[in-house]
Amino acid sequence: MRYLQILGRKIIRYRLRLTVIVLAAALLSAILYYIFRPRPAVEELPTVMTEAIATDHVDIYGEYVGRIRAQQFVEVHARVEGYLEKMVFKEGAYITKGQTLFVIDPRLYKAHVEKAKAQLNKARAQAKKAERDLLRIRPLYEQNAASQLDLDNAEAAYESANAEVIVSEADLTQAEITLGYTQVSSPISGYISERVADIGTLVGPSAGKSLLATIVKSDTVRIDFSMTALDYLRSKERNVNIGVQDSTRKWNSYVTITLADGTEYPYRGVVDFADPQVDPKTGTFSVRAEMANPEHRLLPGEFTKVKVLLDVREDAITVPLKSMVIEKGGAYVYVVRPDSVVEKRYIETGPEIGKSIVVERGLAKDERIVVEGFHKLSHGSKVKPVKSEQR
Repeated sequence: MRYLQILGRKIIRYRLRLTVIVLAAALLSAILYYIFRPRPAVEELPTVMTEAIATDHVDIYGEYVGRIRAQQFVEVHARVEGYLEKMVFKEGAYITKGQTLFVIDPRLYKAHVEKAKAQLNKARAQAKKAERDLLRIRPLYEQNAASQLDLDNAEAAYESANAEVIVSEADLTQAEITLGYTQVSSPISGYISERVADIGTLVGPSAGKSLLATIVKSDTVRIDFSMTALDYLRSKERNVNIGVQDSTRKWNSYVTITLADGTEYPYRGVVDFADPQVDPKTGTFSVRAEMANPEHRLLPGEFTKVKVLLDVREDAITVPLKSMVIEKGGAYVYVVRPDSVVEKRYIETGPEIGKSIVVERGLAKDERIVVEGFHKLSHGSKVKPVKSEQR
């Protein structure tokens, strides 16, 4: 009996030990499973660079190829025929209006003046004689000592003599003017070219060589260029009249040009003329701007790049060109909402300004757009936004 009791206690202890071992194994298994259990994959959000949208005044320019032209370009011609005797200026120098440039042999024209003076003196003497004859005939006619025919002849002779005086005076004036043409003077102030005719050359209208030199006045220059009809229509849509200064606007159109070395000319010009019609062959119309040239850095005849202020967009929204995607449906950008979810937003674009473009519709101030990393996005994606440095 005692043996059975001892055996029963051993069995109970064995079962307790086995239960403890099983529980310990189960606990160990649970611990190991917890430690080495497969973990769910962590979702990595794409990192994108974003930029806040702001508004600013944007200047809209048009760029064209222009040609510089002198304000005045005058050819100096010989107006009388003769041999060129003197040149009294330095080629390429600045000359003033009225300054003598050339002297043509004046001897023949001086002789014409002396002859005209003699003819005038003769006509005046004949006029005085005719006047004296008329004064003698009239009293005789009143006393019936002279006929009506004698009076008529005396009056006719007097009137004819006076007319001859007027003709002689005109001949003398013409001869003196012609003599004055032998002194060729400058009609304007400006820079003169080299002489075209050499000293001793027979010059004049009938000699076949009348051009002597050219004078350029370039203190102010004109720039000629052509604009497209599309530019004109766009400016009209914004109530901007090319070539008209508008006092009702806060700004007015101006012109700048680029020099041959790539630098910008320091003076600004204004458009003072726009052709009222479009050339049907080119679809463009001619425009002219006037610009100061006090140092004479701009040379007439050279080509230059012309930049014209066409419009000023006030409080305009611009976005970087690199942030915009163009597809068949139009252009769009990705807008980052406050919850870091991106939205594909179609926009209506305007003119390009350097590396940016004006957005007419589709965006609002203070919204944020993706400027880098948008190629891996789709509408509704969640992202990790990083602020980019402002432009």
